[in-house]
Amino acid sequence: QVQLVESGGGLAQAGGSLRLSCAASITTFTGNTLGWYRQAPGKQRELVARISSGGQTDYTDSVKGRFTISRDNPKKSVYLQMNSLKPEDTAVYYCNLQARLSGTNYWGQGTQVTVSS
Repeated sequence: QVQLVESGGGLAQAGGSLRLSCAASITTFTGNTLGWYRQAPGKQRELVARISSGGQTDYTDSVKGRFTISRDNPKKSVYLQMNSLKPEDTAVYYCNLQARLSGTNYWGQGTQVTVSS
């Protein structure tokens, strides 16, 4: 059973920073694509950032230059450093792991990020 546990959400002021962490309980962590998604009230869940097994990253346009995704394979963890936060970044953020062999998507429970103006 794969489990993803997020931490690091909370309340920040506009222009501030938060760092999200996600720890995975999985036998083989390397080789899988990891991502962060978010869902704001009344909106669909959207991809924020993802990182491949080789370290290639991509971001949704609205966070480019402000957010950085990274992974630590020995710690089986993925991180999202969020800088220059805006009120529109307010959402529940979900960690995602896409298993390389099966293509199965695993999700964390979500962590709330609230940015005040």
